[in-house]
Amino acid sequence: MKIIIVGDGKVGLALTRQLSREDHDVTVIDSNPKVNQTLEKYDVMIVNGNGASLETLREAGIEDADLVIAATSSDEINMLCCVTAKYFANVQTIARVRNPAYSEQLVRLRHEFGLSMTVNPEQQAANEIFRLLQYPSFLRRESFARGRIEIVELEVKEDSRLANIPLHQLYQVAGGILVCAVERKGEITIPNGSFVLLPGDHIHVTAQAIDLSKLIKNLWISVQKVRQVLIIGGSRTAFHLAKRLLKAGIGVKVIEQRHERCLELANQLPKASIIEGDGSQFQLLAEEGVEECDAVVTLTNMDEENIVISLYAHHVGVPKIVTKVNRLEYTSMFDGTGLGSVVSPRELCSASIVHYVRAMGNTPEGGSMLSLHRMIEDKLEALEFAIGRSTRYIGVPLKDIPLQKGVLVSCIIHKGKTIIPNGGSCFYQDDIILVVTTSERPIQQLDEIFI
Repeated sequence: MKIIIVGDGKVGLALTRQLSREDHDVTVIDSNPKVNQTLEKYDVMIVNGNGASLETLREAGIEDADLVIAATSSDEINMLCCVTAKYFANVQTIARVRNPAYSEQLVRLRHEFGLSMTVNPEQQAANEIFRLLQYPSFLRRESFARGRIEIVELEVKEDSRLANIPLHQLYQVAGGILVCAVERKGEITIPNGSFVLLPGDHIHVTAQAIDLSKLIKNLWISVQKVRQVLIIGGSRTAFHLAKRLLKAGIGVKVIEQRHERCLELANQLPKASIIEGDGSQFQLLAEEGVEECDAVVTLTNMDEENIVISLYAHHVGVPKIVTKVNRLEYTSMFDGTGLGSVVSPRELCSASIVHYVRAMGNTPEGGSMLSLHRMIEDKLEALEFAIGRSTRYIGVPLKDIPLQKGVLVSCIIHKGKTIIPNGGSCFYQDDIILVVTTSERPIQQLDEIFI
């Protein structure tokens, strides 16, 4: 597929890396000539210029492009770029639009603007954080099959009843779930029934979204509801998150350093407590009752500051911590130290766009990837596939299918019914299956999981 990406910022670079890796024909437009050095390690074409200019779009090959993704730092340029591209070519368009003021208009005018899709990194990050605060025990939640299936990450605590028991024993008392991966001391394992869980393990569990409350109960996990949240940093993400939390009846306090931004937030969020001050000052955090909060969410513009504040919140005993980090390589340095759940707006935005691209490439023959989620610093992948008429092993029990090493079918959706499979389960045409793999070789087609 020929794809033009306009803007080589955080989102644009993440898209370039992923889409070029999946063998798409990618051209990047950016007005800064320095991006040539950043992108030279990727197999992409580079055009220096204004992405909203027809001349630049033509130089990038707009006439035979399949998709234009406008991801510059300017909402207006992104929308103009998509309008121009759609007017002069039969192409699908995606625009990154961050300003909340445009949200209502875009619902009504998306068709007139020729926009196939709009993405808002801050809104997506806020939604993800809200989902994590709904179930504080989960370190991470990944959704599949339009939200019907989730893979959730949990830590096996020292005093947990999950510790020191084999998985087959767990499944006898906690049906309807599947432990699809275990991280232990940096090593990832696709476990079998004899695998014994140990304290400190991070387990990734497949379950139906509607059964998450039951999952917590069946896994003997203590539940502590979030009633009071402290947000550090008054960003757009903070605004979107606070709005959702307040609507859910959860108390919100926001600490923001900029005076003008505090006034804006106080006007936009009258039910929240807005504190003007430096959230990285531990004395201020103590004065504002950080120890009494059920959750702390760090949303400043600096990864390093977010990490330090989160580590302090963990030190004083805050039960749930969510840390915004754009440079995910930082997180591996602090494994097990208290960062809690880590959220990257850039990666969330990129993932939603890549999901759309994969859906564009799906065919009736099936086998194409519908979605892909990378976890544990890209060591683990969860892939969603549609079963088509030419897919191999239709109707064959999973125990009889020769799978590549490090591959597990963790869910089957058959005629709208969700199945957490066992060895006797089968998949059929038009089913959706979820595959978890530790394979170092990129998997793009379903047939690649078979030997």
